[in-house]
Amino acid sequence: MLDLFTIFSKGGIVLWCFQHVQGICQSYGPSVNELIKNVILQERGGTNTYNHGQLTLKYKLDNEFELVFVVAYQKILTLSYIDKFLDDVHRQFRDLYKDDLYTNNLYGSFDFNSCFQQMLKEAEDSSRVVTKIQMKTFGESLKSKKTIQSMIKENKKEEKETKNKKAPKKEVIVNPVGDANNDDVVLDEETINRNRAKLFGPKKKKEKPAPVKPVTKSKRPKQDRKWENGGTSSDQPDLDYSNSTGDSNGIDNQIPINDKVADDQKYVGTMRGALQNIDDESSGGEEDEVEEEHGSKPKSTESRGFGMFNMFKGLVSSKTLSKEDMEPVLIKMRDHLIGKNVAADIAEKICDSVATKLEGKILGTFDRIASTVREGVQESLVQLLSPHRRIDILRDIMECQAKNRPYVVTFCGVNGVGKSTNLAKICFWLLENNFRVLIAACDTFRSGAVEQLRTHTRRLNVLHPAAEGSSQQNVQLYEKGYGKDAAGIAMEAVKFARDLHFDAVLVDTAGRMQDNEPLMRSLSKLIKINQPDLVLFVGEALVGNEAVDQLTKFNQALADHSHMSNPRLIDGIVLTKFDTIDDKVGAAISMTYATGQPIVFVGTGQTYRDLRNLNVRAVVNALLKA
Repeated sequence: MLDLFTIFSKGGIVLWCFQHVQGICQSYGPSVNELIKNVILQERGGTNTYNHGQLTLKYKLDNEFELVFVVAYQKILTLSYIDKFLDDVHRQFRDLYKDDLYTNNLYGSFDFNSCFQQMLKEAEDSSRVVTKIQMKTFGESLKSKKTIQSMIKENKKEEKETKNKKAPKKEVIVNPVGDANNDDVVLDEETINRNRAKLFGPKKKKEKPAPVKPVTKSKRPKQDRKWENGGTSSDQPDLDYSNSTGDSNGIDNQIPINDKVADDQKYVGTMRGALQNIDDESSGGEEDEVEEEHGSKPKSTESRGFGMFNMFKGLVSSKTLSKEDMEPVLIKMRDHLIGKNVAADIAEKICDSVATKLEGKILGTFDRIASTVREGVQESLVQLLSPHRRIDILRDIMECQAKNRPYVVTFCGVNGVGKSTNLAKICFWLLENNFRVLIAACDTFRSGAVEQLRTHTRRLNVLHPAAEGSSQQNVQLYEKGYGKDAAGIAMEAVKFARDLHFDAVLVDTAGRMQDNEPLMRSLSKLIKINQPDLVLFVGEALVGNEAVDQLTKFNQALADHSHMSNPRLIDGIVLTKFDTIDDKVGAAISMTYATGQPIVFVGTGQTYRDLRNLNVRAVVNALLKA
């Protein structure tokens, strides 16, 4: 039983709608809107099924007339006729109103109720018909063809076979001089004994080669390793931080004047306002393709031209695109994306989504399948990487200032991805925009984590000292040592920041693998108790399939261990080590596709200034670059 069937254009004009119960259209509206927002607009059309609440929605795209056909029914029902029924309705509606659709007359009256009801009744009746399986008669079975005489013959054959197996074999030898027709010659007893003596007689012992004495090398005396930057006992007082003291609230107030921060002084004042985008290093690729399509400059056969698409120049068509036409191009596209570090299953889903979006589209006379598929993939990737919600941290901090509370950001991720380093970069960026920041050292598990944040705090305070006449530093570290409850430290840090009027709190957490249940419970507890404004997952740009597994299990663990009906999940991604991957930027696609959340920051180096925004066009061009 269907609850809803609607036909609307991609521009949002509803052409026709059917409801099983009249007057409750509002209850189906959110489900259809979620389908449009999360599947159709986000280019996730690899599968035509979407679940929302108690409903299951299936859809079909008509790319020729830019229409969407959506059917909704209860999730507990198993309707085997839905896919065929959806195709039949799509085909019938096109045939009935093709004149209006060709002229783009979408505001006319589409009286499709009677035809739809008839098709629905036929589909439901056909699903109720159960074909009965008739049993075979005895005459049709194989057992009826067996007779007693055939069974006796078979038994005699089996007895002969067993007797032949038990009969002793005669020892024969091929007569090399005798007649060629006589294959076997029976030997007498004397010949047999002679042959046995030759076979089982004493064998000559093989002489063993003389052992080769190994050449002994003269052993060198072990030499002490000399370290290039090795210190002496005179440097010990400068390297000893064990006596550093803080106040009763865990705030470290010791600020050493270090000459090493002089290299970072040149970066002060260069990161005010919004962050810069990643440089587009592959912007010239599209210009080369445009020149080749119009034939303005002939190129030799050795030129790469279209890159990975130059092998499909012969696939020129002026007919309607089908999946069979696009299959060879999409296979090459999938392999190309996997080679660019996109996860294999996500590359498959992207190609399926492009095939669904382009199926039925009519090509022009001079359009190529390869270029059409490339444009479709490019649009899908741009739509996928573009954030569907606003994340403006500077603006959100100002809104929190008006409410007299700090803006809280929590960083989480696996071990060794650069959480503390990128936290310090973001802190430097906030200091550049005249915000006071409190760093909460909630990594009470890893040795040296608190000392690392203390070093960053001291360096940042040297770069951005407190204003004259002010006793409060611009950045402070809140720490309680090791082995403590991370959720409690974060709660105390937020309260401390509210009392001393800090603008932002950056919470550093311990690195943990996605399968470590105790640490995942601890992270879920921290997020549940403190309810931060932003939860950022820090991930490497070097990973491929592992990125999907990490993000999926992090989100799943946060949902399972929160014990809430509406759990708090990951809000954004920090992509680190982006400067080490050249053009293999597929991890950005994998992470965004797995969570649906945007990439907020990109780490491009080790200094405080190496923090960028994601340039969507640059990443897509790098992905499609040969």
